[in-house]
Amino acid sequence: MTYQVRRDFVGYGRNTPDPRWPNGARIAVNFVMNYEEGSEPSIADGDGFTETGLTEAHGRNQVANGRDLAAEGMFEYGSRVGFWRLMRLFQERNLPLTVFGCAQALERNPEAAAAIRGSGFDMCSHGWRWIKHWELGEAEEREHIRRAIASFQSTIGTRPEGWYCRYGPSENTRRLLAEAGGFLYDSDYYGEELPFWVTVAGSGHLVVPYSLTHNDTKFAAGVATSEQWFSFVRDGFDMLYEEGATQPKMMSVGLHMRLIGHPARAAGLARLLDHMMARKDVWICRRIDIARHWIATHPYPGRGLNED
Repeated sequence: MTYQVRRDFVGYGRNTPDPRWPNGARIAVNFVMNYEEGSEPSIADGDGFTETGLTEAHGRNQVANGRDLAAEGMFEYGSRVGFWRLMRLFQERNLPLTVFGCAQALERNPEAAAAIRGSGFDMCSHGWRWIKHWELGEAEEREHIRRAIASFQSTIGTRPEGWYCRYGPSENTRRLLAEAGGFLYDSDYYGEELPFWVTVAGSGHLVVPYSLTHNDTKFAAGVATSEQWFSFVRDGFDMLYEEGATQPKMMSVGLHMRLIGHPARAAGLARLLDHMMARKDVWICRRIDIARHWIATHPYPGRGLNED
């Protein structure tokens, strides 16, 4: 049967499953660094416009025609500077991290790719390029998935085991991932706080949900200071931690090198990491660790949540 995306307003409902996180953790926290710089739409790459998303140039539309060199520089800051600051913050604390990597972006910074390769962090494919997958035709999207896999095998040394599109997938994405094979999960869903299974082409496919709420995109939506961001995400963590006494959940925290990589914002991230590390029974982990744990602890039951 062909996989079709179906809306589900029920999910697990009131009685969520016990994830049985390692060592009885009350919460599993996954930090994600989105590596997009160099794969975004640009005139230099033949796209006809300069991407300004999640930069100080967003919404200004200061260049009606031609390259917006200011916005290009803001993207370049992410890979030239922000990347190394975020790496330092996590490595100094010996904390794991997941990289949502756009394949073309990593090809353009071999030094960064080598640092990720030697870090022990896990790689989730953020596509071949940072583009809107829902605008791609099926054949074109299939080719983007193929190129992303091949690229990561070259730059990182291994194929990605997870997938996450820019903001949203197409109706074909999940089926094409199953067709490509080798993916343990995708994160193209925002409506849950625990992983869950769906059925694709008769087999189980794991969804590890993501969040745009506990995310540094808040800096592009009105949050002005590192203290405001820290207190907002800290409150989310604290509530999930308290709930975790009886109903443990997972928490995704999304980071962008060209946003929170700036020092005045990174200070809030440092406070957040230290706040979480000070609590007991917190599993700060990679995304692939969550996926593997769920597969081992809650194997596919033969029926996904997308089925009646």
